[in-house]
Formats: sequence, structure tokens, C-alpha cells
Amino acid sequence: MGQPESRESPGAEQPELPPGQRLQRGWPVTHYGPVPKFKPDRWEFRVFGATADGDKHCWNHEEFAALPFESVVADLHCVTKFSMPGAEWGGVLARTILALAPPAPQVTHVMVWAEYGFSSNMRLADFASERTVFATHEGGELLTAEHGFPLRLIVPHLYAWKGPKWVRGVEYMTADRRGFWEERGYHNIGDPWREQRYSYQEEPGDGPEL
Repeated sequence: MGQPESRESPGAEQPELPPGQRLQRGWPVTHYGPVPKFKPDRWEFRVFGATADGDKHCWNHEEFAALPFESVVADLHCVTKFSMPGAEWGGVLARTILALAPPAPQVTHVMVWAEYGFSSNMRLADFASERTVFATHEGGELLTAEHGFPLRLIVPHLYAWKGPKWVRGVEYMTADRRGFWEERGYHNIGDPWREQRYSYQEEPGDGPEL
């Protein structure tokens, strides 16, 4: 697979990167499993679990596309050690979803669910960051299927596995629970600036109680 053109400008100042990361030319395709086929008539985004009103909230593809569109310029840091700085993500802010489908007061974490049962957990505060976005676009263009179309989550201050491709919903949780990669040895929090890559690096309080 050919690499896209470099995002760097000649003579541009190199951005600061988290420890252990390298500047990436282009945007590699990395994921586990096959690329799902998008079926707009069957697609649905759900918010469920400990919602404030106790109900499940759902949007079909047309309804989700009509939600307020925002742009966020943010880096992407992959645990495989590449970083893609200064990308422009367009989509629906996580804060918009939180406002439309508020969590119950006791919610502390969320589980983001994607196609094929893939999941990723994070603290509510991370999800509620002003730069966390359900992206439909990158660089002003629709995401490709390989990069997560129709919807992927971008959480700029965490490693990229915390932002799944092909997102289908969010579960509000009153206690932490490990997601797909977290159950397979990845760090429960995933802060790239603290280089939290693997579960053996976790300190007390970083993960759910056994």
C-alpha cells in the first residue's frame, strides 16, 4: 500500500511528540479484523447504560449527520509509535452527545462500542474533553472505510486505540470495565505523554478493581 504525501512543509519546525513516538509521513492504515461494509439503512448510533433519564438514545445515519458539525485540529498518537500531528478532524463533539443524552450523576466511565463488538473504555472526563470528537472527516474529506468511515472517535490526548473506528455507540458506566485491547494487555488509561502503553505499567487506581 503506497504512502500518502507527507504532511510536513520544507523547513517546518518539528512538533513536540510524546516519548517514544516518531513523526509519521502520511496516515498508515492500522486495525484488527476486516473492514465492515457500511449499510446506511441499517446504521444506528446508540447511547445507553446509565443515562440520566434511564432511556436509550438512538440516531440513524441521517439524523446523526444532521447534528452540529465541528472541526478540531489535533494530533493522533498510535501505540505502534507513530504520531500524525496537526490533523483537522470534523464531526460531532462528544460534548454534543453528552448534552443530548446526559449521563446519570454516578457515571464515571464510558465504553465506546464499534462494529464486530470491538470496545474501548475511558474515564468520563477523557470522553468529555472539548477536543474529543466523533469524526466523519479528516482534512476536509470524508474518512475512507479503512480509516473508520462512517464514524471514528478521536481522543487526542490518549493513544489512538482509545478512539475506535466504525463506532456504533456509547455505554455510560458507573464503574470501570476494560475494553477489547485493555483486556489483552494494553494500559487501561493510555496517556501517550506518560507512555502508558501496557497493563504491566499500571499503578494502583489506573485500572478497574478486581
